[in-house]
Amino acid sequence: MRHGIVILPQQRWADARATWQRAEELGFDHAWTYDHLSWRSLAGEPWGATIPTLTAAAAVTSTIRLGTFVSSPNFRHPVPFAKDLATLDDVSGGRFLLGVGSGGTGFDAFVLGQEQLSARERHDRFIEFVRGLDALLRFEEPGSGGISFRGDWFTAHEARMVGTPAQHPRMPFVVAADGPKGLRFVAELADGWVTLGRESDNLDAWWASVSNLSRRLDDALAARGRDAGTLDRYLSLDSHGYALASVDAWEDAIGRAAELGFTDVVTHWPRAEGVYAGSDDVLVEVASRLRP
Repeated sequence: MRHGIVILPQQRWADARATWQRAEELGFDHAWTYDHLSWRSLAGEPWGATIPTLTAAAAVTSTIRLGTFVSSPNFRHPVPFAKDLATLDDVSGGRFLLGVGSGGTGFDAFVLGQEQLSARERHDRFIEFVRGLDALLRFEEPGSGGISFRGDWFTAHEARMVGTPAQHPRMPFVVAADGPKGLRFVAELADGWVTLGRESDNLDAWWASVSNLSRRLDDALAARGRDAGTLDRYLSLDSHGYALASVDAWEDAIGRAAELGFTDVVTHWPRAEGVYAGSDDVLVEVASRLRP
């Protein structure tokens, strides 16, 4: 199993630099940051931009994979975003993972003056967004005339990219989806699947929801005729409680995730207070157990 850590973009880079480097030193396989303009209870606190943060992290690390947890079309267009991602992947030496989802209905969905979308509209927009990114990030050769597409939500006219991709055929797409249509899309196009489980009354009910979603993904893969072993499975451990609340809590979560067939788990770097508040000592002890 591989282990990931989310580092919220709340510190100035002079301080955050050491955190990203430490994530690599502690042995985490991948490190992520949220791709939001602000976030829930932290909306009144400092919050840096995603792509510059990850680019800076790429420049001061060498082995840890880096990713968005997760990007969405709420405030992005595939063409400029693909250009940013391709450059970031180049800076990282091919270590980038694109986490991508349909986008929620919070601040990010309305900050640019958008009207509220239905669940179906958000899904349709998401599919178009990811298909656009998929085409753009595979890179046409120079002189090909660029990449063009026209949909209900996004248009590209002879878009140019940055050159040969750092990863082939493109960076991995880790797609967040839980509904039937979304899981079918994961089975069709994704390199990895990420889930937060369902909102639940208690921890056991949450794990039951994770198990149910995983079985539904198995069904979608089977219907597609795709080998389940070709898809990585990522579980966000902190959707019901905080996995780093204690070493025992973390070990229990890791064990349950392994039993359900997850290849990757993701927790959050402990904050001093509020959401994801935790102890640095627990983080260090957990990290000491990441490797044999």
